[in-house]
Amino acid sequence: MALSYKARRRWSLFILVIGLPVYIAVVWFMLSLLEAWPVWLQIVICLVFSIVWAFPLKSVFLGVGQADPDAPRDD
Repeated sequence: MALSYKARRRWSLFILVIGLPVYIAVVWFMLSLLEAWPVWLQIVICLVFSIVWAFPLKSVFLGVGQADPDAPRDD
């Protein structure tokens, strides 16, 4: 089931305002548990976590900044 333009806009706003800060807090907590690990490994883990969240949500954010394709045109 494909999301409509309005639904994608709403979900993207929800993800950016609520979901992303919660994800950051969870990752921050997980990384605090790994303080004894080498710094280079912590950096690699940070990079992985900073990229991983975007791939499943790519379809939600795709085209949200553009005009509504379903809106009537003013020609």
